[in-house]
This record gives sequence, C-alpha cells and structure tokens, in this order.
Amino acid sequence: MRKATLISTYDLGRQPFALASAAAWLEGAGISVRCVDTALERLEEDLVRGADLVAFSIPMHTATRLAASLLPTVRQINPSAHICAFGLYGPINEAYLRRLGVDTILGGEFEEALVALALSLPLPSAGSPPNGGGQHAPLISLGRQKFKVPRRTGLPKLDRYAKLITASGAEMPAGSSETTRGCKHLCRHCPIVPIYGGRFRVVQKEVVLEDVRQQIAAGAAHITFGDPDFFNGPSHGIAIVSALHREFPQLTYDVTIKVEHLLRHARLLPVLRETGCLFVTSAFEAVDELTLEKLQKHHTREDIFEAVHLLHTEGLALNPTFVPFTPWTTPESYLEFLAVAVELNLVDQIAPIQYAIRLLITASSHLLPLEDIQGVTGPFNEDQLIYPWKHPDPRVDRLSDEVMDTVNAGLSREESRPEIFARVVRAARSAFGDGDGEPVPGGIAAGITANTAGLLPDPSRLPVFTPRISEPWYC
Repeated sequence: MRKATLISTYDLGRQPFALASAAAWLEGAGISVRCVDTALERLEEDLVRGADLVAFSIPMHTATRLAASLLPTVRQINPSAHICAFGLYGPINEAYLRRLGVDTILGGEFEEALVALALSLPLPSAGSPPNGGGQHAPLISLGRQKFKVPRRTGLPKLDRYAKLITASGAEMPAGSSETTRGCKHLCRHCPIVPIYGGRFRVVQKEVVLEDVRQQIAAGAAHITFGDPDFFNGPSHGIAIVSALHREFPQLTYDVTIKVEHLLRHARLLPVLRETGCLFVTSAFEAVDELTLEKLQKHHTREDIFEAVHLLHTEGLALNPTFVPFTPWTTPESYLEFLAVAVELNLVDQIAPIQYAIRLLITASSHLLPLEDIQGVTGPFNEDQLIYPWKHPDPRVDRLSDEVMDTVNAGLSREESRPEIFARVVRAARSAFGDGDGEPVPGGIAAGITANTAGLLPDPSRLPVFTPRISEPWYC
C-alpha cells in the first residue's frame, strides 16, 4: 500500500481544511495517510522515512516559509520520497521550491491531481524510485470538482487550536470550514489572483454541513468560514448558515466579506445576525483613496464608513484588516488611518498587528507592473519570498519597524487593544512630528491636538468587549 504524509505548517490557528480534504481524497483512493500540523506537533522522522509521498500544504506566505525550512530535512531523511507542495503559494514560488527538492507543485483545486499523483507512484515493492523518476510539471486546476467531507481524524484536537473569545471574555472551542475557494475579484496585492484569475469554486452544501457537524461533535461551539469572500456566492453561503442554524441554533460563526459586497448585499446582513454570525472580517486595507486605487480594491473611504455603519446597525462586530505600510503611505495618511480608527470607534475591533502590516510583494504579484512599485523594489529575496521595497521617505520605514516592535511588546505584556493603540499613536507622532512633537498637517490628522490623548478613544464610546478569535488574521 502506498503511504502519504501530509504536512501543514501554519493555517491561522485553525485545524487545516486543506490537509483534512486531501486526507479524505487520498484515503478514498486506498492510500494510507498520516497528517501532521507542525504548528502544534513535532514532525517525527518515522512519518517521513516511511512515506512514498510527502505533501506540504502552503496556502499562505508564512506557511510557505515554514515549509521551506522543513524541506531540506525531509529530503535528507527520505531521499527517495516524492515531495509535493499544494496551495496558493506553490505555483508562484515554483523555481525556489524546485531548488529545495519539491517534485510536484499543485495549485487551485488540487485534490484530484494529488490523488492521481499518489496513484502514479510505484508501489514500494516494485523496486523503482518512489519519487517517480523526476519532476512533474506544475498544475493549476480550476475544475469544478465534487468535494469530499474532510477527514479530520489524525489532526490535533480542536481545543488545541485558536478559540472564540466571546463578548464576556469566555473562551469557546472554534472550528473552521470553507464554502467556496478562490475569489471573483482582482485586488492587485492578493495571492489568490495569480491562481484563480477572478474565479471561484463552490464546496457543495452537504459537504460543508457534514464537515461542520463532525466538528461540533468534536466540541466546536463556533465556526470560522475561511472563504476569501463569503459573499462571492451569497445565496450559497446563506443557504448553508440557514441550514446550520435550524439544526444547531446555539452555534455561532464568523465570515469574511469584501466592503463592496457588504454594501451590495446589505439586505443579507440581518440574515447573518439572525443565524448566529458574531463578527465579519473585511479587508479595508487603507483609508486613503490613492492606496485603495493602487490596490484595486474597488471601494472608497466613504464606502468604508458606510460599511461600518451597516454592521453597527445590525449588531455585527467587525474585524477590519489593513495594509498601512505601502509605498504610497505618507505621514498624513498613516496619522489619518489612526484618526479614522478613533472616529469610527474601531480601536477595540482592530487586532493590534493590523497597525504594523507591511505590503508583501510576492512572486507573480499583480503589483509588479506598476511603475511606482518598480521604482522602490529590489531583487526577489528567496529567503523572504518577496520583492523587498524601501519607502521614498525613510521615516515611514523606520516607523514600520518601530510599530511592529511596539505591537509585539504590547502583546507580550498582554496589554489591551486601546493600550497598544496608544503606544502606536505616540510612536507615529514622534516619527512624523515637528520639533515640538506636533503632528504634521493633512486630512483628518490636521485636527489632532498636541496632546497625544487627543487621538485616543473616549472610553465611554468603547464596546465592553467585541468577540474575536484568539489568533488574529495574518498572512
């Protein structure tokens, strides 16, 4: 019997859907499967040594870098194993992964191709090299496949993963699933775009329902739907959460929805609330029009204000994400970003890491053709898997480093979100102020007073606590 070891290195603190889906497909084809989540488990040598196929799930940047650090060890332990990398970051980093010893790279709907690959490998008794004798060409499949219910047995228990922190501060076990893959939009900085090109694929309703059922049986009280945009197929998503609510009325969940879709499908927001949605993640990215235009977000600053109002009106909490450090960031725009966080009463809803996120320009990024990107980027850095860039204003780069250090220090001290925000404000005022510490003029930031407290939220306006997942979004 052929043996496969599937490895996940990082998946936002969630039990990895991609690994569980791959396991179900391979097991259904008669292949012995072992799963390892190295975010929580040690990769045992025996799992590598005894495998004919070792496949890494690399759905995001951090996961790919962590997988790259393990690849030499895997190849050393088992030189004859066929190594595969599957996920968004496989095809765009093909050359680098090849040099590390990856034989096959799969993107998009990878499951059928992964099974075909596993079945093509010689049986251990055949005497031929298990790696199949060479490298297989990269394959990106966007076929409409019939999904299988993910096989989650063999993965760490749900209570070891990120948890829901409720409005009262209690922790609840959280599961995760997906109703769609891909995205119909073409945001320039998004890693989904080079693979899916504006398309998305549906995970069948009964597959999602059964996947959620098995996680509830394992103790989940909350589900995160990991779709890039839950409203890519709004009718599909609503049908699933409505069915779940009828069957499990106490179950809560969260979703990710683009600003543009929050406005277009505003009539569906009450349905989300009524079926147990606690909060919505939305990629605001910036509050200045230039950056929004460059990233091709197709929403405006005014749209952000309207989306916040809609969610507040419906009683849905918000988990906004940002990319505040870009080549287009200015002292004015960064201070304006902080001021808008106060104006919209978002300080308790923004994960502190969002004040420090720096634009990643990855291989195959649709940002690369922009002239102003070409003017600030250096050669591709394979260790970091990005094109590094320097801001024309050195103060912005210095603040980027300082804010990251400030946020990490605050999190290590377990400071509250408003406390960390206050430190970020002071750092920004110091970096961009004049000799007296006055903020530079411009936009909303022009109204910030000389006293740093003028940028801090009024405690009386802050929610008591907003529900959130214990591990915030990262990439």
